[in-house]
Amino acid sequence: MTFVKVALSTVADGSMLKRHEPHDEVIIQNRKRFLEAHGIVFEKTIRLHLNLSERATTENETNFCRFIYVDETKASDGIDGVSHTFADAIVTDKKNLPLMLPVADCVGAVFFDPEHEVLMLSHLGRHTLEQNGGIRSVTYLREHFASNPASLEVWLTPAPNKDVYPIWALDNKGMKEVTFEQLFKAGVLEENIHDDPRDTITDERFYSYSEFLKGHRKEDGDHMIVAVMQ
Repeated sequence: MTFVKVALSTVADGSMLKRHEPHDEVIIQNRKRFLEAHGIVFEKTIRLHLNLSERATTENETNFCRFIYVDETKASDGIDGVSHTFADAIVTDKKNLPLMLPVADCVGAVFFDPEHEVLMLSHLGRHTLEQNGGIRSVTYLREHFASNPASLEVWLTPAPNKDVYPIWALDNKGMKEVTFEQLFKAGVLEENIHDDPRDTITDERFYSYSEFLKGHRKEDGDHMIVAVMQ
């Protein structure tokens, strides 16, 4: 029987991303230590990389719902340096192939289809949610793997509260509020959503890029979510 292991790091585990320095040795060791502590093979882990700098210079600039399939040929991509897996979500039907995403305010979402043994890791940030990224993640699984939305299990990372981080383009709703609305609209059942309700703004166990930019946090960094089918 296939099951999914999902792990979420905290500030105590150290930052899992240093912006503009992909080869930072401290970051790499933080990732390795955290993954190995959870029985996840560092060398097989694939990092989802948004590659925002690439978007600024190509036709992909306004597309925040890029989904790609990954398999063993992508194993270790980006885990200890530059990632070439540029997407907003990565999906696999391979067991023992961990998917990892650093986040620092945005929602990291794990989707698992137990019927077809498919795993997806999605970055649901403001731009992606404005483009119905929650719905489109489920649609991708339905169209490419015949997934039944009602059978999907979903795990969500902590996110900022809407009073501090509203999505202006979506009636000032909160990031998690919009995520739930889109998942429900896509057919995901409430009882299948495993939400971490902690707030990245008020809970300093998690990094917050927006709070760092405001000068409310001394350290810039990302926590991370990782998922693997076993």
